[in-house]
Amino acid sequence: MKRKLTLNKVKVLRQKEIAPGVFVLSFLRPWDFSAGQVLGIGAHATDEARLYSIASGELDDEVDILYNINPEGKLTPWLAKVVTGDSIWVSEPFGSFTGSGEPAWWIASGTGIAPFRAMFRTGLTAGKKLIHGGRDLSSFYFSDDFTEVLKDNYVRCCSRETAAGIYSGRITHYLSGLNELPAGEKYYLCGSAEMVVEVRDILIAKGVPFDNIISEIYF
Repeated sequence: MKRKLTLNKVKVLRQKEIAPGVFVLSFLRPWDFSAGQVLGIGAHATDEARLYSIASGELDDEVDILYNINPEGKLTPWLAKVVTGDSIWVSEPFGSFTGSGEPAWWIASGTGIAPFRAMFRTGLTAGKKLIHGGRDLSSFYFSDDFTEVLKDNYVRCCSRETAAGIYSGRITHYLSGLNELPAGEKYYLCGSAEMVVEVRDILIAKGVPFDNIISEIYF
């Protein structure tokens, strides 16, 4: 059964296109949340909300939402046109895909990086390894920040372009090529259903317990 969300109006502070067709929309934070949670967004109070992960830290003054335009979508073509001062309708945050201070692997594809950026900005970086997959070199959103802090524990996997310091191939190829994975650590997966299923199968085949794999699917 779908969750009925109550939407409240907020004013857009800014919107920036950070890659072709990919935007970060920001508004003042009206509530507390846990890094990794999602919220619903609609163009009107009565809309059936679309869900997006928060991409900002728990103590940031602003809430950042990372999204890409789906030309056939009901919301994102409209959302990409809003400007500073316009209104959108958002729900309070919810969800259990939340980070912790324990060592863990963060594995994302595309805009699935959003909840990990929230965890990163919240300071949950100790003992973390971030694997991000993208089709081209413009797909690695917030990479400067991740590189500065995580250094060699930040791996970018690019399937269509090559560059120094970038793994050439998909996330699944990178993980399959690792000799071993720490079975006692948590693995957080966020991305398409295809990616999540494929990565989960690889992790299990390499000895990671099913209960140590936590996933969030982006549609």
